[in-house]
Amino acid sequence: MVRPLGLPFDPIERAGASWEQRFGPAATMRAATSVFRVQQILLARFDEALRPHGLTFARYEVLVLLTFSRTGELPLKVIGSRLMVHPTSVTNAIDRLAAAGYVDRRPNPTDGRGVLAGITDRGRAVVEAATAALTALDFGLGDVPEDELDTLFDVLKRVRLGAGDVAGVGTAAR
Repeated sequence: MVRPLGLPFDPIERAGASWEQRFGPAATMRAATSVFRVQQILLARFDEALRPHGLTFARYEVLVLLTFSRTGELPLKVIGSRLMVHPTSVTNAIDRLAAAGYVDRRPNPTDGRGVLAGITDRGRAVVEAATAALTALDFGLGDVPEDELDTLFDVLKRVRLGAGDVAGVGTAAR
């Protein structure tokens, strides 16, 4: 569980006031700092919900991605690009998932140097249970009214698109 700060004031608002006195407008600093704090909160909530299933959120994402694939298996390099993580992180997650019996690894027949990861029946079962836990938690966003979730997604999507998450959009198109 994320440790509540329990402060008598909002530290980001306070930092914003100091920022404005020293550097100028603070709106972007406050927003960016809030995104980082919310990430900490969400990851802590996810980890708490997933711990009983022996998963971290990163490993859960791998299992969900494999569940969504047509064949239940993907090359490790595809997993990395779809989840936007470094190859070392993918290898670590796959190693731990394989040790738990949630995925199998095998050489990629179309790429002699590559590896395929495939979800096992045990992995599919843990995805179902873990997904129920995260859904019951509203993915940690229960404090946001339902009618504001699409707006939140749209605002954050603009940042992702601006960074080039989608080919032909954002920095890649400039």
